[in-house]
Amino acid sequence: MGLNYYQIKKNILKSRKLVIRSTNLAGSGHPGGSFSMAEILGCLFYNHLRYDPKNPQWDERDRLVLSKGHASPGLFSNMAVAGYFPETELDTLRKFGSKLQGHPDLKCPGVEFCGGSLGTGLSYSIGIALSAKIDSKNFHVYTIIGDGESDEGQIWEAAMTASKYKVDNLTVFLDRNFIQQDSYTEKIMPLDKKLDSENLSEMWKDASRWKTGDKWRSFGWNVLEIDGHRIEQIDAAIRKANNTKGVPTIIISRTIKGKSVEHMEDNPAWHGKAPDTDIVPIIFDELNSQFMISPSIIAGDMSNLENEIKRCVNGRADYIHLDVMDGQFVPNKTFDFNKIKELRPLTIIPFDTHLMINEPQKYLQNYIDAGSDMITVHAEVTNASSFGEIHDTLKQNQIGVGFAINPDTELPEWFIPFIPSIDQLIVMSVVPGKSGQQYIESTHEKMSRLNVILEQNNFSGYIEADGGVNLQNIGSIFNDGARAFVGGGAIIGQDDVRAAIRDFRNEILISRRGALLDKAHKLGGQDLVKKWINLHVIGEKQKEIQKIAMERGYL
Repeated sequence: MGLNYYQIKKNILKSRKLVIRSTNLAGSGHPGGSFSMAEILGCLFYNHLRYDPKNPQWDERDRLVLSKGHASPGLFSNMAVAGYFPETELDTLRKFGSKLQGHPDLKCPGVEFCGGSLGTGLSYSIGIALSAKIDSKNFHVYTIIGDGESDEGQIWEAAMTASKYKVDNLTVFLDRNFIQQDSYTEKIMPLDKKLDSENLSEMWKDASRWKTGDKWRSFGWNVLEIDGHRIEQIDAAIRKANNTKGVPTIIISRTIKGKSVEHMEDNPAWHGKAPDTDIVPIIFDELNSQFMISPSIIAGDMSNLENEIKRCVNGRADYIHLDVMDGQFVPNKTFDFNKIKELRPLTIIPFDTHLMINEPQKYLQNYIDAGSDMITVHAEVTNASSFGEIHDTLKQNQIGVGFAINPDTELPEWFIPFIPSIDQLIVMSVVPGKSGQQYIESTHEKMSRLNVILEQNNFSGYIEADGGVNLQNIGSIFNDGARAFVGGGAIIGQDDVRAAIRDFRNEILISRRGALLDKAHKLGGQDLVKKWINLHVIGEKQKEIQKIAMERGYL
């Protein structure tokens, strides 16, 4: 089965929005810690946990214990998306009589642990895991602990106990976001190395400062260290943990508190504070504006694609674009599923396989088996029947479903019913099969038109721009509605892939900030613009956004 990458991303976005809505209506809550663990919960709920929302007490279910219980909005939002209760019930968060309180409570079916006092969740989890072993039960226990509660002695007593009794049916996630209630963890009681300044980037930039894993290893645990916002890394770590026998596993997940909302990110103030009502629509737009950047490796050295994959990994690409050309649908020929199968072991970064071939339904299974995470086929070589077959096969295998249209192709009428379940729409901005082309300017208008159609038909995926994307036009393409960007010569054709991707991200960020300023001005004029800008207190963000606001005449 595939990674289920796009479906996980969609559900994470939905859950984050529910956290914002529910904490705003409650007037209190903890969005920061809910967002730092969002991808962890997304991978667990939608790719690993065994559960039945219609039978929450199913005996064979896996157990999920949220030890950092103040982040209950993050847990409840995922439970709602997973079907335990209607999403509208989150509107009752923290209200008298609601089963959704400020900390998880067993009154809510599906909750496994009353997460009030911090530090106790790990001990509780070990008890559940030991009982499973004693009773010869086959379920797994997953526990999420915070780095603030890791200052407590009970965490380390529990760590010794789990090691002693070889509790290998327990996997713990440490949500290592460097922030607890008052300040940065490394200024209060360091788990890594003391933070001497107010600049948290010291910890992110220097991995030699990271000592937490050594502590857990010394207590006899299997330790995995990951980027806690990379779905593929979380997924791979869970699989490794589940295959590790004789010792418990902790997955130290380096995360960002408030991830995906700039003014919340790395800001201790958002440990436990609800967003104001007038800011919520701007936050929703920001959440809808998350984006991804993907190098197209055929723009590199075709004789050494293995090295191009490694360059993508070092460049921290969100995913890797693989253009498969058969020499028939397009004049050129690249590679087929055999090459993808060879490349797959080199990285866990998702593979986005773009099939520019005739009769793609005949070869689909080969590309699934080769390790593709997303597969896109073209409108020009499919119809309602063949695409329906492709769509269903991909969904059954948890592979992202993509649909591509050439520059001269409009969205076919037969495709409209598929829109709600499609994961990505590639809008080709060059003629496929030819390299070194300029971005076709009419694509700007086309993409804007498509946005209207997609919105009317409940599209929840990503529009991907493919062809001629560069630093000069990526900002305007973002404004057109694209949220995934394929770069050929502008990324993989550069000596420094990481720098090229970083430059792409910075250009998109400027456009996104401008769009959010437009939203603030539309909703509340200069006063709301100022209020939104003033929320950005970490680093240089406020100055950068003020500059954009002045250029737009809002200040």
